[in-house]
Amino acid sequence: MTKKTNLIKMDTEIKLKGDKVIEQIPSIKDKALRINLNENIYGTFAEIGAGQETVRHFFRAGGSSGTIAKATSAYDKDFSDSIYGVEEDGRYVTESRLKKMLHHEGDLIEKRLSRTKHPNKLFFCYANTVATIDFAKQFKGHGWVGIHFQIEPDEGYNEIVLHIRFKETDVRLQQETLGILGVNLIYGAFYKYDDPKKFLRYLYDHLDKDQLEIDTINFSGPRFAAVDNRLMSLQLVKNGMTDAVIFDPQGINILPAAILYKKNILTLRGSFRPVTKVNMDMYKESLKMFLNENKVDEKNTLVIFEITLSNLRSDGEIDEKDFMDRAELLCSLGQTVMISNFQEYYKVVEYFSKYTKARMGLAMGVNNLVDIFDEKYYRHLSGGILEAFGKLFYRDMKVYLYPMIDENGIIINSETLKVHPRMKELYKFFKYNGKVVDITNFNHKNLEVFSREVLKMINESRSGWETMLPTGVAEIIKEQELFGYKSNALIEKSN
Repeated sequence: MTKKTNLIKMDTEIKLKGDKVIEQIPSIKDKALRINLNENIYGTFAEIGAGQETVRHFFRAGGSSGTIAKATSAYDKDFSDSIYGVEEDGRYVTESRLKKMLHHEGDLIEKRLSRTKHPNKLFFCYANTVATIDFAKQFKGHGWVGIHFQIEPDEGYNEIVLHIRFKETDVRLQQETLGILGVNLIYGAFYKYDDPKKFLRYLYDHLDKDQLEIDTINFSGPRFAAVDNRLMSLQLVKNGMTDAVIFDPQGINILPAAILYKKNILTLRGSFRPVTKVNMDMYKESLKMFLNENKVDEKNTLVIFEITLSNLRSDGEIDEKDFMDRAELLCSLGQTVMISNFQEYYKVVEYFSKYTKARMGLAMGVNNLVDIFDEKYYRHLSGGILEAFGKLFYRDMKVYLYPMIDENGIIINSETLKVHPRMKELYKFFKYNGKVVDITNFNHKNLEVFSREVLKMINESRSGWETMLPTGVAEIIKEQELFGYKSNALIEKSN
């Protein structure tokens, strides 16, 4: 790849840690100029919905004739349909639309420009389809942004596709934010592609987290063959770029809005390290109860197994392999998994409320419910625990409580559990108003199963843990040596 960037002086933004310079960030103008001065990078800009905000940076930077093959913006729906085809759902701000734009424009470049005449060209197509904030300022807007590009002229195309949500409440500001993001994406695709984790952070160069949320990203193509998009989604949460990401039963990260919209949602939070028979019994029995609630239709109901980011940490850092182990096992059981940065339960309910006004339920164990009534989790709220509970239990949200057995063999449920004396009356209020209901049809044998004990048995190579897990899970753990499992052959070898 020919580079001419050393011919110009780059303006940079300097990041400091104390008095130490930790990073120098090129300005948006200089990022665009570096692309323009690379004689091999050449492609198309197709932008719909928020103006031609990305390409204008390249026009203004200078030398754009060496980079821009075409800039197009098919705003009229009929024009857009005639170029890219009609979407089955009739919508225009969708991943499907974006990919049609990328591939259509990418194919045109290959058809219209001879490889014989341009043997060293690295073709690309950048596209976005966006809806900015509405006139009533009720919906802040969102969009799909992507790039289809080559790193070597004789190599296949790579693709980076992401979904964004605007946080600003002004159209002009949203347009400017989109333009900066677009330049960061194109620049990162050509110059930062070799480290996808760092690439994610570069997307926010000259942007703040309160301007823009990136809630979905997928990498594909020869340069990203080894990239696990689930781990990239985890990085979005870890970096504070989004509050939560969701994986379907096939382990594919999907747009939260696409799966949560207008759904009845039952959520099970846990460490699932590993998933046990208790978790699955809680899931099955709470789902039966949830489906019996008024206005809950099974066809429009979604069950989410949620893992908070705090449960993914090991010695203060996120253990990525541990995350992979848990997510893989849950997905193998046909479950939908959400990774969030929500420590408090009320934030989970608030998050779902952005997408649905239908019924919600939380299934949990006794210890989790006791934690909910612990005031220390709500000291940051001006209204304290009462404010949190107002957010948690509105719209007839219910807790389905799975019992536990104490050291004396006594079963503890909603009637016998003990909360802090100051919380007694508050607990009674929610309990006797039907906000907390017991799961009564539980399997008594499961009360002796604890995930932390299962994990300890696996680590210590003790027998018997297999019977505590759902069918097929133990085999996956052994086959893939998850959670520190070692086969007898490995144990003998280590000894």
